[in-house]
Amino acid sequence: MNTETADIKAIEQVVAAVERAQRAKDVEGFLALFHPDALWTTAHGKVLIGIDAIAEFTRAVLPTASWDGEVTYAAVHTQFLRPDVAAVKVRQVYHSAEGDTEGAPLYVMTKRDDGRWLLHAGQNTEVRAG
Repeated sequence: MNTETADIKAIEQVVAAVERAQRAKDVEGFLALFHPDALWTTAHGKVLIGIDAIAEFTRAVLPTASWDGEVTYAAVHTQFLRPDVAAVKVRQVYHSAEGDTEGAPLYVMTKRDDGRWLLHAGQNTEVRAG
């Protein structure tokens, strides 16, 4: 397996970990996926700068989040900006009895010296029909 293929697989594993953490409402598991200097913008436009702000928001919101279905995340396109920086387009779908709703996050991920990929910047956007 070449390096790029291995990196794409590692990035896909991070996206899968985001899904698992969201489904399980696992705050600490979710936060472990972030670079300390991360910049995160929620689907509703809240801007969170740095892991402390992301942690404060996540600890307040994730444990009490409620949805009547399940959420899935899939990395649908990965573009390497440099060997250690990737832009990752994600398809996020909330499946519920009322119908599916979709988000279109863009994650910028960076590779640490130990080889781990972390979320460094994220912008989530709600997908509206029509």
